[in-house]
Amino acid sequence: MTTDTDVLPTMSFPAEPPPRRRTGLLRQLGVDTGYTLTGFPVAIAAFVVVVTGLAVGAGLLVVWVGVAVLAATLVAARGFAVVERAWLPSVLDRPVPQPAYRTPEGSATRKLLTPLRDPQTWLDALHAIVRFPVAIASFVVTVTFWSIALAGLTYAAWDWALPDASTDPDNMDLLELVGIESSAWTRIALYTAIGVVFAVLLPFAVRAVALLQAQLGRVMLTSRAAAQAEIGRLAQGRDAAVAAEAVALRRLERDIHDGPQQQLVRLNMDLARAQRTLERDPNAAREALGEAAGLARETLEDLRALSRGIAPPVLADRGLAAALAAVAARSPVAVDLAVDLPEERLAPVTENTAYFVVSEALANVAKHSDATACRVAVVRTGDRLHVVVEDDGVGGAVLAPGHGLAGLADRLQAVDGVLSVESPRGGPTKLVAELPCA
Repeated sequence: MTTDTDVLPTMSFPAEPPPRRRTGLLRQLGVDTGYTLTGFPVAIAAFVVVVTGLAVGAGLLVVWVGVAVLAATLVAARGFAVVERAWLPSVLDRPVPQPAYRTPEGSATRKLLTPLRDPQTWLDALHAIVRFPVAIASFVVTVTFWSIALAGLTYAAWDWALPDASTDPDNMDLLELVGIESSAWTRIALYTAIGVVFAVLLPFAVRAVALLQAQLGRVMLTSRAAAQAEIGRLAQGRDAAVAAEAVALRRLERDIHDGPQQQLVRLNMDLARAQRTLERDPNAAREALGEAAGLARETLEDLRALSRGIAPPVLADRGLAAALAAVAARSPVAVDLAVDLPEERLAPVTENTAYFVVSEALANVAKHSDATACRVAVVRTGDRLHVVVEDDGVGGAVLAPGHGLAGLADRLQAVDGVLSVESPRGGPTKLVAELPCA
């Protein structure tokens, strides 16, 4: 199934990262433990370098040497931030966006000042300072829980090697400190129970401090990148909307010029000829009027066909289901229509886009697929509207730059929707559009 719309130069959108597989509890414990233990010396180094560099750079600003020191400090902070961002996906169990730093350009002085003019490098430096106390707390909690859990679970193996009160009155264990008579079995039972409790709590405690540290890094090191990506996505959607509307207008102008406009010119000529020959040759006049009437009917049909690409009055008056029923009834290919929508109306832009997708898809089925039957399903799932158009035609449709379906993909991209096509050679063809309901 292909389309006869104008081909646009399509923009390349970054592929959505695949979902990460959920990590097992023990594997996640190892990841979190490695993150908190390894991150502690890195946090110390980052804190020392950034605080020292900022202090020295600020103090030397009066002699301009401080500018170079501050720039070098921010570059170092950026390096520590790159290391932190490399750890975040494994801890958060999802990919994180990468910020776009300023590119040095211009004179040597402007290149030197580039880190100072980049907001992200200042966020990197601030993260190195704020992260330091959080890294200390994470390290302490991780080491404490691991130490108590391992010591308690293995206490029975080395209790015999510890001095007790029988050999030295000053060597008292926990039970003796609280006034309870102690023996080897009571000590082993108590400390093993404590080890079991800490072993059970270990994954949750380590996970909590690792997430605290990782979320701090996500907010300070990737939130600006996420905002930049969202702005870029919205800009691409706006460009796609402008491109799609431009294509629609050009096609409408072309179709009107090649079809109804030429027919109306000929209709005017036939009426003028009939008017000239009405008195001297009534038969020729009647023949000219008959041709004009047939041409008027053809023009009316062409105008109706052109209006199908524009939101019809039935869509605004009675909703998407009624408009799709009208489109399906006009299709020369038998259409099995299934619409499952709530009683309340969808947003106008959602209804218009869904109507456009179904109308264009059915037109393509009739023109290019050699299909005998077509199925259209429109259903709302949560806050997303799913539109499926499937035919039993010859297939071969491709959703790629340079192909006709790119215009339909741009139309959906403009409303934050996506289009996918499954169309092997020999058929069938399945077109799936997903767009937000709001």
